[in-house]
Amino acid sequence: MMGFLFVALGGALGAAGRYAISLLPVKTSFPILTLVTNIIGAMLIGFIVGIVSDNNEVSPNTVLFWKTGVCGGFTTFSTFSLEAVTLFENKAYLAGGLYIFLSVACCLIGILCGKKLSMLVH
Repeated sequence: MMGFLFVALGGALGAAGRYAISLLPVKTSFPILTLVTNIIGAMLIGFIVGIVSDNNEVSPNTVLFWKTGVCGGFTTFSTFSLEAVTLFENKAYLAGGLYIFLSVACCLIGILCGKKLSMLVH
């Protein structure tokens, strides 16, 4: 039961962080803020996994808070999907394809960077 509380608290923090980024004054039709949010989230989850992978001292509730709660509440796959479809519906095929490619590629790279960064502090 405590796990639910840790996920809920982390999710609230992650969602608030995502909302804060969405308020940044960016004037473009390209969904750059969602892309940046997802890259940051990928780096964060990579960092968390890197930190806890060899560390048995981190409690499972702490992992739930950060990985499932904060990262789950922060990243925006449903928003990414909606924005990609909207770009295609608006016949912005190049922007839509670029957005999908950048989202996947940069988030994969973000996870690797987060894991590498965790080795520096680990």
